[in-house]
Amino acid sequence: MSSPENFIQHIPWTPIEKKVARKAFDQAFERQCASIKAEAVKMIANAAAPSDIWRVHDYLSQHRRTVVALYDYRYSVLLNVFARLLSDGWLDEADLAGLAEDKIARIKRGASFWST
Repeated sequence: MSSPENFIQHIPWTPIEKKVARKAFDQAFERQCASIKAEAVKMIANAAAPSDIWRVHDYLSQHRRTVVALYDYRYSVLLNVFARLLSDGWLDEADLAGLAEDKIARIKRGASFWST
């Protein structure tokens, strides 16, 4: 595996793994959205000038693009999504408990690409 692009491939998922994956995916999404919301609330509370409101808009727009690009629940790319979420701190290894060890190992290896 020499790049994140090579990380995409067909890997079978058991029904149990699909449930674990959905829960981990949703938890990461909720964590990231809660973080974005908290920062936006803080920015609004500290807004002193009218232009500060547009900074909040820009902040939310930037993060919306990031979230939309990252959160892709297709099984063909899900290990790479999890690798990125693990690297960014939105998931931890405990959230992946219940996935096959080889999937967890692949996610951890993929996370190393994103953290460098």
